[in-house]
Amino acid sequence: MTRFGVIGGGIAGLSAAWALRQRGIDVVVFESSDRIGGKLQTERLNGLLIDAGPDSFLSSKPAGLNLVEQLGLGDRVVNTLSDGGGTFIMRDGRLIPLPEGITLLVPAEFKAIAKTPLLSPIGKARMAMDYVIRARQDDADESIGSFVRRRVGRQAFERMAEPLLSGIYAGDADQLSLLSTFPRLRDTERTHGSVIKGAIAQKRQARASSNGNQPRRTPFVSLAGGMDELVTALMDQIGRERIQTSAHVVSIVEPNGTLTVELASGERDVFDGVVIATPASETADMLALLDSEMASSLRRIPYVSSATISLAFKASDVAGKQVGRGFVIPRAEGRTLTAVTWTSNKFGGRVPEDMALLRGFVGRAGNQRPAFLEDEELIPLVRAELQSILGIDAEPLLARVYRWPRAMPQYNLGHPEILTSLAERLANYPRLALTGAAYRGVGIPDCIGDAIAQATALADRVQSSITAQPA
Repeated sequence: MTRFGVIGGGIAGLSAAWALRQRGIDVVVFESSDRIGGKLQTERLNGLLIDAGPDSFLSSKPAGLNLVEQLGLGDRVVNTLSDGGGTFIMRDGRLIPLPEGITLLVPAEFKAIAKTPLLSPIGKARMAMDYVIRARQDDADESIGSFVRRRVGRQAFERMAEPLLSGIYAGDADQLSLLSTFPRLRDTERTHGSVIKGAIAQKRQARASSNGNQPRRTPFVSLAGGMDELVTALMDQIGRERIQTSAHVVSIVEPNGTLTVELASGERDVFDGVVIATPASETADMLALLDSEMASSLRRIPYVSSATISLAFKASDVAGKQVGRGFVIPRAEGRTLTAVTWTSNKFGGRVPEDMALLRGFVGRAGNQRPAFLEDEELIPLVRAELQSILGIDAEPLLARVYRWPRAMPQYNLGHPEILTSLAERLANYPRLALTGAAYRGVGIPDCIGDAIAQATALADRVQSSITAQPA
């Protein structure tokens, strides 16, 4: 039996370990912290269910739901509440509904855009020019900000695309690489000559190809008991005895065709193959002795820090002030908050009937300081902004802050070249694979899909090499 090491106990590392176990490979998972699950962390307090990190995942990307089904959690999947209301965007201090049909950061229903007060008549006319602006056909990368402005104008970027992007990447749209974040937008421009035409065509295609026999899923779904149900199920199927916490890997070397993992404790373990699923800077530290050039490329991937602040209120104290499922806030508004989600309006079973729960977000590229404020400073700051925006001045029944230092990788311009460099260096180490949010997607389904793909390809390489060895 081949034996693999998996370094990192977040969703990517656990998915990789699970995929290897499906192949009958023995694994050991090393997690440097004292808990498994990475950003997938759920707390249950006073009848409340609070996700500290992601509280949902996209249903349109199949890797997430496929894994959930294979883990036997299909009946635990929950849709967003049908009566929870929509999403809003702040403009000049007011909350305005996000126009229906927004897909790929552009509208698939132009009628909704024509009616929205988010854009001026000039802004709407500029957006409509997307129908006639000539498409770029070259392969050169550009920032998302540049692309959106070029296609649909400055107003559409600042008032719609930028706040939505901030909610996904917490990044600077003028630095984020289009080819690494939304390559489909470039493909859509080339194929249809217009991103709006392309979005409309893709929406029609999705309707035509929908399977009426499958359960209808909302764009975002979660698990009934919170996102750490996914972590628990993965741990059970991997085997908890194979998972080590407080196991900090400091280096990896390659003597005699195998990989040796060295821990801070001084312990060493030898494996036929190793999957590393840790943040890029941590991975760089581990690989510095093995390949300094690869470590240098990994250190070029920047990260942004953020924090979530969950506040619970008496439902009667916020009656009439719960605006839809939540809202996003453009940079131009000059707020500390970047977004707010009404958890109690998003999924059922999260709060007692007489309570309401919201979650505020702070920290993004260019303004990470709020993520590091002490609770005594951050919570009053968030409450003051909620009072200004929503008129909520009630004392919360509960307040919880979850900080995520350097947790969000930034796919800035130059990211495709970093991936190319890493691939070239990894070709020298067929028993090693890298996966995680730093490379090919930051969402939960992205991390799951990439981890399974990388682990499976690694298993194929290693097992083929073992079979090819002379007896």
